Amino acid sequence: MGAWQGLSTAEVLDRTERGLVNTSPDSTGRSFASILQANVLTLFNAVVGGCFLALVLLGAWQDALFGFFIVANTLIGVVQEFTAKRALVRLAVLDAPRAYVRRDGVDAECAVDAVVLDDLLVLRPGEQVPADAELVECRALEVDESLLTGEAVPVPVTVGRGLMSGSTIVAGAGLARVTGVGAASYAARITAEARQFSLVDSELRRSIGRVIHWISLGLLPLSVIVVNGQMQAAGGWSAALSSGAWRDATITAVASINAMVPAGLVFMTSVALAVGAARLARRRVLIHELAAVEGLARVDVLCIDKTGTLTDGSFALDRLEAVEGAPAGWRQALAWFAADPAANATALVIGSGVPGAWTGSAPPDATVAFSSRHRWSGAHFTEDGLRGSWVLGGADVVLGAAGPGRSIVAQAAAIAASGTRTLILAHSSRPLPRTGGSTAPILPDGLRPVAMAVLRERVRPDAADTVRYFGEQGVRVVVISGDDPGTVLAVAREVRLPGASSGVDARTLPEDPRALAEVLRTESVFGRVSPDRKKAMVLALQSLGHTVAMTGDGVNDALALKHADLGIAMGSGAPAARAVANLVLLDGGFARLPGIVAEGRQVIANVERLAKLFLSKTVYAVLLALVFGVLLWPFPFLPRQLAVVDGLTIGLPALVLGLLPNTRRYRPGFLRRVGRWCIPSGIVVAFAVFGAVAYARGPAGASTAVIQTVAVITLTLSALWVLAVLARPFTRTTAGVVVAAYAGLPLILALPAARAFLQLEIPPPELVVVAVAASAAAGVVLEVVHRRIRSRPGAL
Repeated sequence: MGAWQGLSTAEVLDRTERGLVNTSPDSTGRSFASILQANVLTLFNAVVGGCFLALVLLGAWQDALFGFFIVANTLIGVVQEFTAKRALVRLAVLDAPRAYVRRDGVDAECAVDAVVLDDLLVLRPGEQVPADAELVECRALEVDESLLTGEAVPVPVTVGRGLMSGSTIVAGAGLARVTGVGAASYAARITAEARQFSLVDSELRRSIGRVIHWISLGLLPLSVIVVNGQMQAAGGWSAALSSGAWRDATITAVASINAMVPAGLVFMTSVALAVGAARLARRRVLIHELAAVEGLARVDVLCIDKTGTLTDGSFALDRLEAVEGAPAGWRQALAWFAADPAANATALVIGSGVPGAWTGSAPPDATVAFSSRHRWSGAHFTEDGLRGSWVLGGADVVLGAAGPGRSIVAQAAAIAASGTRTLILAHSSRPLPRTGGSTAPILPDGLRPVAMAVLRERVRPDAADTVRYFGEQGVRVVVISGDDPGTVLAVAREVRLPGASSGVDARTLPEDPRALAEVLRTESVFGRVSPDRKKAMVLALQSLGHTVAMTGDGVNDALALKHADLGIAMGSGAPAARAVANLVLLDGGFARLPGIVAEGRQVIANVERLAKLFLSKTVYAVLLALVFGVLLWPFPFLPRQLAVVDGLTIGLPALVLGLLPNTRRYRPGFLRRVGRWCIPSGIVVAFAVFGAVAYARGPAGASTAVIQTVAVITLTLSALWVLAVLARPFTRTTAGVVVAAYAGLPLILALPAARAFLQLEIPPPELVVVAVAASAAAGVVLEVVHRRIRSRPGAL
């Protein structure tokens, strides 16, 4: 291969100066500054941050403890998105640290990004092609394009054939002229699209965001009513400003405004997702983004590859069939093929079906090593019992379509159509012809079939159980592979995949997205699927209303992983697949998926329970602020008092309830179900508090501190009933949480230091009875309301 000199130093320098080098843009479309801005400058932070700043300026730092949620929520969002961005920046389709080029007639090593257009690549086994190129010279060259196309078998290539960047040389040698570098190369085009930043589609995040958006928009008119009400209750604006009463009025107004925002819900949702991610990490599952844990529960279509998912990538011997009249030494011949130091994996598998090891006294006097280029291997023996030439290879290659072996060829073709692989052992009394230096070895004349070896892909032992689990859980499994459709179908049938009636060649699929979606509505097994088609198939399934998860391990899967609702990569796969996926199975275990789905369901079910708890509080906070503002009554809570009530009725219980085991299946309609629960609950609690406060203000004529204490008792006991309803069915854990929450109220009232800090005063017995009675009445109404809600279809 010395006829090609490659570029000169001057030509390389010229192309480098013109930017024709093998570098790719590394932008993900999302800078750290934009991530920080998006998470800091939010309506939520503006509202809660404004309340926090107002209290700090007023010197009421004791009432500003809720500022923790601003910092926590912002940090969680920034860290979560920046981690995802960093993983995308590290995304690399090309693993090769160096490239080999010929310049000025000399072979040299250089960095991958130093390769220029028209460079002459020196290709050797084990090396990755760093840029798109066209073969100009080769010798028995074979290329593995499995990470790019999904085709598991190495491809023999000839001069003039194009090579895609990211493919690997597995045999032979050659020279190739670079035709595409940097962003113009195949690998870079996939990388550029896969790198574009996007967050997991999260119903939880979307629903909670909508609630906070609605609340934030409503806060402006509510704030006007609340602030005016507090100023009027302090004697009017003029009197309040001149007497200094405006300060206390402002603090209570801030308390009512801040109570409407479910600050803890976003935080607890992130905590529940983070704990779920930590649990999955102990199962050897890496989560790139917390919302992916939720996505596990919503998936109803799982697209999987065949190799590495259903199968382990290796072959197993299905059976050996001897042809009638086969020579006695055929088993020993197979044993030699397996014992040959140059034996490939297929020969070793076939040899495992032959009892005993190679026992021949003399090695063959001539051999031909297997190559996917000529698809056979051979050996010639002179000792008795093995005398003659033995050839192992594909039936159509070894025997041809005519002659004495034509029936075996037809039989092998029929077997191969079912998805298995066949090899023929043939014998001839003639020696192996001398090749005379030819690159294509010649078969001996007079070959007759001796035995047929039938191989099948080794299916993972847990694959069938995993497929059955998803069927029972209402998750449809679709196999999308780059391999032959017949092979894919055979594996799908072996694992008893529902709907595996036929294997569809993806090259025949319609280009129109709607027509493609109609095919995917009924078919579940696809072969010969290109990377772009995988992406199109994922988008088509999504157009049918499905939530789609995609598993994969190669560069050919990267685009589909990126556009799926949930991308799942195998830990042993290409860096591009691992980086773009939402989660990575570090040990590549398909059987991990059921446990992962169960974890996702636990998280989303518990977060739904937390949402009902937090948003019930939002409803009664809005109603109380509105009622007291309209009536021009002082708001009956200080911010610190509400913080303690929240801690007893929501915060501390949420830390436990958000992490409990929960196997309930996911159903769409999160926000609708939460609304059905929290709106009536909030209304009932608000009426109970208003009734107790109205009695304390009117007939009882109580002081401000006593009225606030009555309000705290009533609100705590009423909200705890909501907690008791949501904690059912009771277990030791949930019952303990409810009992501990109830015990917290008398403990706080019994401690003088706590009462002094919270500015509470023990009410007279009459008002204690009123507070308890109002709470009990609220509890009865809550039981009736929630039983009616539970009786509705789809309420749970």
